[in-house]
Amino acid sequence: MDPARDLPIKLDMMLKAASLSRVELAHQLGVDKSLVGRWLAGTVHPSEHNLARLSHLLADHAEGFRLADWYLPAEDLARRYSIEMPTVPGVSPAEPILGEFREAVEGDMTARGSAYEGFWRTSRPSLLMPGELFHDYGIIRRTDSGLVEVKMSGSGLDFTGHLFPFAGNIIVYLFDRIGRSPVTVMCRGVTLPRAMVLDGIIMLAALDPARTPAAFPLLVERVGDLTGDTARDDATYSELADLQPQPLDPVGDEAIKARIYRDSGPSSAAQGGDAFLNVSAGDSLSRGSTGRGLRG
Repeated sequence: MDPARDLPIKLDMMLKAASLSRVELAHQLGVDKSLVGRWLAGTVHPSEHNLARLSHLLADHAEGFRLADWYLPAEDLARRYSIEMPTVPGVSPAEPILGEFREAVEGDMTARGSAYEGFWRTSRPSLLMPGELFHDYGIIRRTDSGLVEVKMSGSGLDFTGHLFPFAGNIIVYLFDRIGRSPVTVMCRGVTLPRAMVLDGIIMLAALDPARTPAAFPLLVERVGDLTGDTARDDATYSELADLQPQPLDPVGDEAIKARIYRDSGPSSAAQGGDAFLNVSAGDSLSRGSTGRGLRG
């Protein structure tokens, strides 16, 4: 189903007309109130299923309301139900596929997002300097919107984006505003409440003249914990690249190199190794802890 244009305006208008709060709407639909907030902000478009449920709920307050009404121009919708049209700028809905993904990960975000909050160090190779390992330092934390924010910097680059726990893995979408490069990271997640090491793969456009698409192994190690004070944590993040703190549960330099530069492909497969670059459950270095000695 195509997204409904200006849905945040229409939803806000109908909620006010029905005297429904975000909290009450979330309760009646059985969804998190932060998801309703993202619908109203236009960052997520409801799935077809949730849009139908919204329509059914609003029909109890606006007789005759149906799914097709979301696709009316906002002015026509207001006129149909004798509602005053709000004077706010138009908001375009989020791209529907991303919106559906965001809804799909909502449960994992709520249950597992906090496990990845903290300060981190990456270890990764470079297409331009293949013999060198580079470290980025960053912060992962939940925001008031319910999203998990990621900021990383190092080697003169600056990455910002979001992390999504999903189906036992974590997916991170970043943008390097200096190198003007999109970055996608996928790591094997952890089951314990405090992630310590994340083993994964990074895909990016290299900074060579051809902007070569490339994928590499990546290790991410926790170097500290958040205080919960936003200003203080921001100050700590700004100092990480200079202080270069060591991991709290270090993998070790030699083990990192062995993992980053491991072989894959036909020759590896012929010797019983990996045919393709992957992070299998059997050899993943991802691990977490309870904070009381239990690791795994």
